[in-house]
Amino acid sequence: MKNISIVLLLLLVCSAARGQETLTDSVHGHALEGAMHLNEIVVTGSMGQTLLKQSPFAMTVIDNKELSSEPSTNIIDAISHQPGMSQVTTGGGISKPVIRGLGYNRVLVVNDGVRQEGQQWGDEHGVEIDGESVNSVEVFKGPASLLYGSDALAGVIVMESSPIMLEGTRRLGGILEYQTNNGLFGYSADYKGNSQGFVWDWRLSGKYSHSYKNKYDGYVYGTGFRDMGLKCMTGYNGRWGYTHLILSHYNLRPCIAEGERDEITGELIGSGAKSYHSILPYQQIHHYKCVLDNMFYLGEGNLKVILSYQQNRREEFEESKDESGLNFRLHTIGYTMRYLSPVVSGWKLSGGINGMYQKSDNLGTEYLIPSYNLFDFGAYGTVSRMLSERVNVTGGLRYDTRHLHSHSLEDDGELRFSTFSRTFSGLTGSVGLTAELAKELNCKFNLSRGFRAPNMSELGSNGEHEGTLRYELGNHDLKNEESFQVDMGLDYSSSLFSVGLSLFGNFIDNYIFLERQSTEDGGEYQIDDTPVYQFMSGDARLLGGEIMVDVHPLRCLHIGTSLSYVDAVQLHQDRQSKYLPFTPAPRWNADVKYDIMHGGKKSLGNVFVKLGLEHYFKQDHCHLVNGTETPTPSYTLLNAQLGGDVNVRGKRLCTLYLSCVNLGDVAYQSHLSRLKYGDVNAVTGRMGIYDMGRNFMFKIVL
Repeated sequence: MKNISIVLLLLLVCSAARGQETLTDSVHGHALEGAMHLNEIVVTGSMGQTLLKQSPFAMTVIDNKELSSEPSTNIIDAISHQPGMSQVTTGGGISKPVIRGLGYNRVLVVNDGVRQEGQQWGDEHGVEIDGESVNSVEVFKGPASLLYGSDALAGVIVMESSPIMLEGTRRLGGILEYQTNNGLFGYSADYKGNSQGFVWDWRLSGKYSHSYKNKYDGYVYGTGFRDMGLKCMTGYNGRWGYTHLILSHYNLRPCIAEGERDEITGELIGSGAKSYHSILPYQQIHHYKCVLDNMFYLGEGNLKVILSYQQNRREEFEESKDESGLNFRLHTIGYTMRYLSPVVSGWKLSGGINGMYQKSDNLGTEYLIPSYNLFDFGAYGTVSRMLSERVNVTGGLRYDTRHLHSHSLEDDGELRFSTFSRTFSGLTGSVGLTAELAKELNCKFNLSRGFRAPNMSELGSNGEHEGTLRYELGNHDLKNEESFQVDMGLDYSSSLFSVGLSLFGNFIDNYIFLERQSTEDGGEYQIDDTPVYQFMSGDARLLGGEIMVDVHPLRCLHIGTSLSYVDAVQLHQDRQSKYLPFTPAPRWNADVKYDIMHGGKKSLGNVFVKLGLEHYFKQDHCHLVNGTETPTPSYTLLNAQLGGDVNVRGKRLCTLYLSCVNLGDVAYQSHLSRLKYGDVNAVTGRMGIYDMGRNFMFKIVL
């Protein structure tokens, strides 16, 4: 409560300060409504800044306004409804990104200019980033190994911080939020400025939540969470370039929903579901990060140098809050050096190196993966050229090598983990073309080769994964995942409507997945009363795409719709094992937004109302071997939102949002929810835990 009081005081100061200064927001365009401004949207990457229409990659850009207004419990939840994106969920506050049917270590998250490293191989291991510190998000769909190396096989999510303030300006801002279903209370305070080249951006954020509820399960014991984020950026901007030091700490304490039920009543076992305190079992995650971000201007070119250190500490408390079971400590030292040349005779060149060193330790009394050391190195070069005013080509090559060494461990006199070493390497590349076929009509075509080395969980697991209801076994013999993907896109935008079509075909050799095991006589294979899953591999093929349409017949009216689809199969298999696990269901989104009041300097401005619909089709393309997955029926969610600015003396004081997700209080299970596989309710016959019911959100952005 002390932290909350401090934030409330800061918000009051902010209200007074806002009456004395005018702020200029610098944001990217909306993913759909901004389609008509496709020529103006700028995206970043290892090839430097470029216009969205000139990028051969399929991309989505989510701006600050959309992030702020989206009801969510974490940053991945906030962007997971974008076309082509989904999330694997395990209770409250834990979400893992999925891009076009691929997730886990195949999706790389970049924050503060460095890859986020925090045990991201696990289902119940979320992304340790304070969502309020993210100003905008760029989602690269498809293999981005050329730019980022291993673990970018499915794509990259780049989370951008707020832009540097203009010289001589300062800003104090804040956010207050409340959600009714799980009693979530969130706050954030931010102070940033620029004085004679010295720049800073300091933020404190937090969330508190009890368990969520739905009409089938009531309050779901073990889905509450709390988090807190502290981030401090201090640096100097000069004519020669800039240097920024970023220090951050993110603490997340999610409870673990085990889904155990009373055999007679069918009700979930547990008490204290509405408590804001951590109830057993729960996780305790600390993520510390230090980034030294430097840019040096060399004539019309520039040299980017980033050094970073991250420490991720993850503990699971099951029987007692005094002693942890699983306890991982991961150290990561990262480095990036990139040179971007000036444009010479129409050519733009970029090249560099990046990589990391990792050391992971087991400090608990229980074990899942062995302690290990990792060294990763990659070098790349890219080139782009405007062949004409309408045609742009890009391409590049990259080489990566990664060495893993695990350490042996004995548990109660028995060998739990054996020592082994593996070295993985890969040559990747990409070539793409963008062309303006006619005024406002653009097409894209890209061929890319991706690479991913198996992680230590896939290679060496041997233990119970508490939050996923599984006992997991690794496989020392796994090979590189290597993909070949074809992307094609077509975009048209005008003052009345915009249309986007993006198609892909992805072929992956040695695709790694978890499969439930059985005994020799066909029974359920268990260790310590927990179902056993083992990592397997096979050749995979994924086909799909996204269609996006935005119609704006009036300045005040926007009608948007999108369809996302992916078909993911394992080649040369029978029906039981044909489809890949964790393939998201086809999804249709539609929304209608009406601007009641556009702009204006009266007491209210930019007032809008928005209705949204999400329809998830039946997903029966699932991995059926030994009950690894079960089909998921279709469901439809209706959402609503009302928002607008409050002005004082002609200047914006704050923005208010009132939202409702799942307005009809539909009971549903996402196909990618791990809680779907909890105990069967003996009374109703329903298996597992259902997702959150109707939820209202109230939010003030100062």
